[in-house]
Amino acid sequence: MKILVIGTGYVGSTTAMVFAELGWKVMGLDTDVHKIRQLRQGLLHFHEPGLEDLLKKHIQSGQIRFTTDKDKAIQESDVIFICVGTPSRPDGSADLRFVKQVSFEIGQKMNGYKLVVTKSTVPVGTQELVTGWIKAAQEHVYPFDVASNPEFLREGKAVTDALNPDRIVIGSESKRATNLLKSLYHSVKCPLVITTPRTAELIKYASNAFLATKISYINELARLCDELNVNVKDVAGGIGLDPRIGSSFLQAGIGYGGSCFPKDVSALILTARQNNIELSVLEKVVKVNQTQHSYLTDKARARLGSFSGKKIAILGLAFKPDTDDIREAPALRIIESLLNERAQLRLYDPIATLPNDVKYESVAVCLEVEEALKEADAVFLCTEWPIIRGIDWAQMKHVMSHGNVFDGRNILNAHDMQAMGYYYQSIGSND
Repeated sequence: MKILVIGTGYVGSTTAMVFAELGWKVMGLDTDVHKIRQLRQGLLHFHEPGLEDLLKKHIQSGQIRFTTDKDKAIQESDVIFICVGTPSRPDGSADLRFVKQVSFEIGQKMNGYKLVVTKSTVPVGTQELVTGWIKAAQEHVYPFDVASNPEFLREGKAVTDALNPDRIVIGSESKRATNLLKSLYHSVKCPLVITTPRTAELIKYASNAFLATKISYINELARLCDELNVNVKDVAGGIGLDPRIGSSFLQAGIGYGGSCFPKDVSALILTARQNNIELSVLEKVVKVNQTQHSYLTDKARARLGSFSGKKIAILGLAFKPDTDDIREAPALRIIESLLNERAQLRLYDPIATLPNDVKYESVAVCLEVEEALKEADAVFLCTEWPIIRGIDWAQMKHVMSHGNVFDGRNILNAHDMQAMGYYYQSIGSND
């Protein structure tokens, strides 16, 4: 079978490379000429460990190609994965315009049976919409199936997750489509969940929403730990040993971000409202996440008196380590808050950068940690990069004007920092 992946963003590129690694012939399709040119040269347009190595390997082997030719790509393919963006609208709903556009193009250009698979994260009922859009666009009636096969990739761990998944979910009402998808994944050893398209679509949203709930739960609990003089790390360690709970996503900090959790939780809440159901727990999850960064900045303000005119270092822009993704990153909320109070900022991240079209006054982007910390009145740690964990804080004490450290990821040891003469404030773990 020949596989076509439409959309060469984070999900699409990873999907294409992994199917090539599994031995299939793959073509990546995108309208962005610059992206395609880069991919043909073996260059990724985003940071994901290990993925560029797979790209170069399979360009050389001929397992993968990239094109902007929609007609040829669709007509030569057997299985088509839709991996285009589904950004949030202002009301929190998923914007399906790109999915709709691609569906129409598939309908117009198909020349025989096609299995169309939605890999993009989409609301419940999208499989039915895609089916209708393809039918409406067909100039000649050809048989086709539409299935749902959601991705469960962690940014920074995408290659590992894709090659060693904890489950594969196939949502299909067609035996032919189900069997085709099972054959694509035949060499992958993991539980296979065969269900309806609607169930598969909801599994994806419910999974991300549950993980976001764990994060907001431990973050809100950390606020109580501060008042009770209890270390939230010890609490998380204790409850995480319960197999019914598990230890993952119980690291207190300044909140979640990225391209998935904020968008998917909002979309699920809206879906519930549209069906006259209130997901009050998830609404609280969002509220906690939106205020978590200010919990730390309030502590910093109480220490500094005011941010006006203060030199503040921000270490870490990405929403998590091992990615350059700054979408919905808590660091950006802290930056905005400090700028509104007229602070002077120096930013450092080993990989992530601010978009070219984002320009702030009173902001300097630094290439080295020491440059960011020079003469700083305070520092906020916003991403748990290894290089930030490994800073020689004894040496940096002489670089900063005032040793005020506000650890938004709880990555340092409070006793060690205090012993070096720092004022150290984390979230729920200062004992």
